[in-house]
Amino acid sequence: MAGSEGAYEPEAGPGRDTGSDAGFGEGAGRRARSRTRSSGSPSSSRAEKGEPRDPVEQARNICLRLLTGTPRTRKQLADALRKREIPDEAAEEVLSRFEDVGLIDDAAFADAWVESRHHGRGLARRALVRELRTKGVDSAVIDEAVGQLDSEQEEATARELVARKLRSTRGLDRDKRLRRLAGMLARKGYGEGMALRVVRQALEEEGEDTEGLDEPF
Repeated sequence: MAGSEGAYEPEAGPGRDTGSDAGFGEGAGRRARSRTRSSGSPSSSRAEKGEPRDPVEQARNICLRLLTGTPRTRKQLADALRKREIPDEAAEEVLSRFEDVGLIDDAAFADAWVESRHHGRGLARRALVRELRTKGVDSAVIDEAVGQLDSEQEEATARELVARKLRSTRGLDRDKRLRRLAGMLARKGYGEGMALRVVRQALEEEGEDTEGLDEPF
């Protein structure tokens, strides 16, 4: 039938009107008008883009795209699937399967995160714990990951951070230097006691009088 030709065409443009068969195969003008009248529902839009209708397959494709080049935690992927309105059962099936084959590994993610963020950004254990919690990593996994940093390593990193920042504070009065340097360490998760001790030693090495700097900043 000429008037219904193309009624089962898989593609008729991203915004075709899915509620009527009358416009198919009757010329580009009518198809264009149909596209402008309706943008289509989210599900029909996904179908027109060639995405699978099976929720498990959709979940699998979403997770693979998100994991390309960037490790992610199970919670991050679960949140992404929920945002895409993937049913919970389908999401759970895919996430569990990905864990079984090692595509999701929160422990490895946490270890790599601690290594990168401590050595790259100088973050202390407190800040690293806070970041990993926001990414949904289990508390036991976090504790094990940050456990690779001991107090000596943390203090050594704090000293390196202060040494790099020290020059830019020269010319300021002592108290302002203290606040700026200690504040920088605090923002990176270092405790008040360690920050004060490290900054005081750095200022002493530059000849600053540090009397009275034992009080909290």
